[in-house]
Amino acid sequence: MITHLNGKLVEKNPTYIVVECGGIGYFVNISLHTFSQLKDQENIRLYTHLQVKEDSHTLFGFLEQSEREIFRLLISVSGIGSSTARTMLSSLSPVQIRDAIANGDVPAIQSIKGIGAKTAQRVILDLKDKILKVYDMGEVSHQSNNTSKEEALSALEVLGFVRRQSEKVVDKVLSEDPSLSVEDTIKFALKNL
Repeated sequence: MITHLNGKLVEKNPTYIVVECGGIGYFVNISLHTFSQLKDQENIRLYTHLQVKEDSHTLFGFLEQSEREIFRLLISVSGIGSSTARTMLSSLSPVQIRDAIANGDVPAIQSIKGIGAKTAQRVILDLKDKILKVYDMGEVSHQSNNTSKEEALSALEVLGFVRRQSEKVVDKVLSEDPSLSVEDTIKFALKNL
């Protein structure tokens, strides 16, 4: 019903904002991701999602359409309500959530407060195909790339390198040449570590 708001930012808090449009103040729930992007500008455009329940009408706002899309996908999963979806978007960026789902990264989703292993697996199971389709991520090329990336990371871990540091270097190496074999990926990564 309400798809976006264009108006004056009247009040700003980490969990909600008030936007005045045509003399009416809208109370809009936001994620920390949206809060961090809100500068102290007076006029804003906010993409919204209106949740209608028998006892309430709740408005959620997002600065980016992509975040709203991820939010809508998350609440479509059984057991994920709007407050859990907002917590997820406050803990991880929309891109991190999208990539975690696309790559089947259960630990990343499970790292969010209140999300257990079963819920994380359900989110991935329910949304992986939709994420790959919506964001036009080719599963075959993505998966083969992901497999060689994972193998390279495991090898670097065995060699004693910290995974987080290795991941940045491997991502950089693969972004320059995605067709590299696992061995070549490791060789180039070792030069940069």
